[in-house]
Amino acid sequence: MQFTLDELDAAAALVHRQMDPTPQYDWPQISAATGVETWVKHENHAPVGAFKARGAITFIDWLRRTRPDCPGIITATRGNHGQAQARAAGRAGLRAVVYVPRGNSPEKNAAMRAFGAELREVGEDFDAAREAAMRAAAAEGLYPVPPFHRELVRGVATYGLEFLRAAPPLDTVYVPIGCGSGICGVIAARDALGLATEVVGVVATGAAAAKLSAESGRLTETEAARTFADGMAVRVPVQAALDISRPGPDGCGAARILAVDDDAIADAVRLIFAATHNVAEGAGAAALAALMQDGARAGGGAGAGRVGIILSGGNIDSDRFAAVLSGHTPGP
Repeated sequence: MQFTLDELDAAAALVHRQMDPTPQYDWPQISAATGVETWVKHENHAPVGAFKARGAITFIDWLRRTRPDCPGIITATRGNHGQAQARAAGRAGLRAVVYVPRGNSPEKNAAMRAFGAELREVGEDFDAAREAAMRAAAAEGLYPVPPFHRELVRGVATYGLEFLRAAPPLDTVYVPIGCGSGICGVIAARDALGLATEVVGVVATGAAAAKLSAESGRLTETEAARTFADGMAVRVPVQAALDISRPGPDGCGAARILAVDDDAIADAVRLIFAATHNVAEGAGAAALAALMQDGARAGGGAGAGRVGIILSGGNIDSDRFAAVLSGHTPGP
């Protein structure tokens, strides 16, 4: 899945009609902690508190142009994708039905309803909810929004485009992986700009399907996805995303994919708040956790050069955030 620079610039123009570009800062305490100049891309400042807002804007625009009679959408989520789709669908006058697993984040559920979603709780995890949503689509005459689609990636890639243009030249960017639109968007922006920036993917050790798939060379499901970083809690990876993001020769795809445990993610949430007073959800802090892990293994610093990390979202429930700030790691 490749995009020309013109295609991404057109996506950015569309996205920026509904939201401002998000900022990127080199917070000195973050750089001191990592041992390398570190720039943070603040997707937690997007309208739904996460990068998913971008892909929803381009996807719903594509849907309205290609299927003008479609009455609405149906999709599944752990929260950020559902908020984004409900927001974009509502602005376009479309119905939005969103499936979530039982026991999903109460605060993300409330946010989705506030954006106009018809919420349905089905299944024990994201992948079960996704299967149920896709089955229901035809019966209800709604368009099924998958977790990964060319138009989602084209919109999401606009944060990579902003970041790589606005920050000083970045040697490496760390990106969390759920279903893969984020890392594929950064790769697409890098390639369209003709840069040699390394892209490093990050998964949770309890939800490592993307890493296992990259290492085995084939789609590898896991029996469970156990992490409090719900944005990365994916048990069944997306083949199309793996085809783009798996490490390849000559700098294609990601340079590598790292796994970080929940304790390291919680440490990164605390550091982000202490150093910047920004709130990061688990997936939003995972990139920093991976950079810290890289630096520790290298004996201090992640290597020469300048590094970027994606703070992909800030939607963590209040009780979990309080627990993290108290020095605890929440359960999955």
